[in-house]
Amino acid sequence: MLIPGKPVKNGASADPSLSPQQAREVLRDRARQAEQEVMGVTMASMDELTLLSNRHGFTSLAQLGLETCQRLEIPATLLFFDLDNFKHINYLYGRAEGDNALKTFADVLRIAFRESDVIGRLGDDEFVALLTGSSAVDIAAIKARLEEILDERNATMRRGYDIRFCIGQVEFDPLHHSIDELLIEAERALHP
Repeated sequence: MLIPGKPVKNGASADPSLSPQQAREVLRDRARQAEQEVMGVTMASMDELTLLSNRHGFTSLAQLGLETCQRLEIPATLLFFDLDNFKHINYLYGRAEGDNALKTFADVLRIAFRESDVIGRLGDDEFVALLTGSSAVDIAAIKARLEEILDERNATMRRGYDIRFCIGQVEFDPLHHSIDELLIEAERALHP
């Protein structure tokens, strides 16, 4: 970034024809441009409705998580969620209420999982979570917490339906080379 009168790395001066006011304007324009670029990247990897990672964002983050687990030799588990009777909710209560159900489930996932877990919405009524460094006992406790929080939401919201889900679970092992392989296997476990 060039600032008038300020030496740059190679010892040369910035454009002396810019006034301090013009230099500030240039800096503000560059800052806005950088913010827009960051926002574009964020939006490209985020599900607009639930504000969770979308498929692209999830697979990118989860792949990094898996590589770290592999390098550090720590366990990882992928949980694949499918909402029960979601099409029925959309049909009986309308698409807006279906969207509310998706947002509610996303909120419950954010509350139930740890900050270190990667969660996302793959599309429609499919959600995923990659848990790193968790034992089978930890995962059972997290699933129980998720169901407890969802039961509380269902009881307080009284919408005429309850949000329920089925879950597929797969443990990461050296035979898995990518998050995509885990996703396929977890989805198969969801519908045995």
